[in-house]
Amino acid sequence: MAKFLIHIHTGPENPTKAALGFLVAATAIKEGHHVDLFLAGDGVHLLSPDALADVEGIGTGKVGDHVNAIKAGGGTFFLSGMSAKARGYDESLLSDHPASFAMPDVLVKLAAEADTVLCY
Repeated sequence: MAKFLIHIHTGPENPTKAALGFLVAATAIKEGHHVDLFLAGDGVHLLSPDALADVEGIGTGKVGDHVNAIKAGGGTFFLSGMSAKARGYDESLLSDHPASFAMPDVLVKLAAEADTVLCY
C-alpha cells in the first residue's frame, strides 16, 4: 500500500482537471492505497455545496461522486485555511467531510511523508 498526496489547486473554472484529481484519489483508495488531499487556491471551492452538485469534467466524472467515494474509502481532506478565508469560507465548508483547515507547513509535511505526490 502506497501513500498518496493529491494536491488540487484548480477550481471549478476547469472542471475536467479539477475532477481528474478527485477521480485519481478515489481510484487510489479503491486500489487500497492511503490518500490525503490538500486543496488550495481555487481548489477550496470544490468542497462547496454548489461545486459538489455541479462540477463535472469531460470524461473525468462528477466531483461530488468522487468526494463521496473518497470519504467512504477513508480519504482525508486538508484545505488551505488562507485560501478558504480569502474566498469567504468558514468552518461550515468542512461540515460533512473528514476535513480540516491547514497551513502550508502541513502541505510540506504531507508531501515529505508521501510516496507519491500528484498535483492538479
